[in-house]
Amino acid sequence: MSSARLIRRAGVLKGGYVAIQETAPLTHILLASGSEVQLAVAAAKTLGAGTRVVSMPSFERFNRQTAEYRESILPKSVRKRVSIEAGVTGLWSQYVGLDGKMIGIDRFGISAPGATVFKELGITAEAVIAAAQAL
Repeated sequence: MSSARLIRRAGVLKGGYVAIQETAPLTHILLASGSEVQLAVAAAKTLGAGTRVVSMPSFERFNRQTAEYRESILPKSVRKRVSIEAGVTGLWSQYVGLDGKMIGIDRFGISAPGATVFKELGITAEAVIAAAQAL
């Protein structure tokens, strides 16, 4: 098993991990879980080398980790954060803080193929990019 796969696996067990590591000074953090991670990855490519993508498959497990681990994934010094959720956004507020933005559905959804629903509800890489750039 590759070292990247081992790191991801360990990160999943901890509830959250860095899926895409920034290669320049950290300016933005994009947070997602499940299928929304692909939107964060796509947005990060446009936002640039200072963007980190965090996959957060389990809030509960992540919150049980040490303060040091949580800080290594979500450093308090970086307040430009955007979460992406194909559902209600409220649970993400604890991670994006007062300065961040949450993209999701805080109303009744629609029924259609997934890609169509995401586009109609504004859950797209373009929406993530716009939200991050507005911070």
